[in-house]
Amino acid sequence: MSALSALPFLKPVHLRSPRSSPGGQRRHTLPASEFRCLSPEDAVSVFEIEREAFISVSGDCPLHLDEIRHFLNLCPELSLGWFEEGRLVAFIIGSLWDQERLSQAALTLHKAQGSAVHIHVLAVHRTVRQQGKGSILMWRYLQYLRCLPFARRALLMCEPFLVPFYQKCGFEALGPCEVTVGDLAFVEMQHPVRGHAFMRRNSGC
Repeated sequence: MSALSALPFLKPVHLRSPRSSPGGQRRHTLPASEFRCLSPEDAVSVFEIEREAFISVSGDCPLHLDEIRHFLNLCPELSLGWFEEGRLVAFIIGSLWDQERLSQAALTLHKAQGSAVHIHVLAVHRTVRQQGKGSILMWRYLQYLRCLPFARRALLMCEPFLVPFYQKCGFEALGPCEVTVGDLAFVEMQHPVRGHAFMRRNSGC
């Protein structure tokens, strides 16, 4: 059984639009809201959202298109997309890391034997921002990680102005991150993941 099939909170929410055909019969529509792991076929949609979200703020993207494809081929199970009526509106991409703190190599590597999930990027489409979708998606992602037997903690690096957002999501600041991108400096943050055994006892995973 795959990790995804065991997780009820990642299965599609089959809410359908009440649109009807001219004859009065309800026609088939896509699920109104769906959470699922991403695939390499989603890479272009992911990059379009990320590019718009980050270029105007920092002048660069955390992941370029080839890097998005790289991670979605290596570890799609560490990604999560939020789709509304089939359209991607928000996403997270992660990979595994095997050291206590992030280093420059963590930007491009997936350490398959690691127990820390490095969250590379969280982005929300511009048309649905300021609706709390980033917080909801992160909550669902952390719930998902708690059902993965190898995941022990989540790590990310962010610019200082984003620290309060991630603190509200339950992350704690570890201090300055040694990773730099151009002139940008980052704060490294961590969230404990209690692991498969705890969640199996307490939430049916």
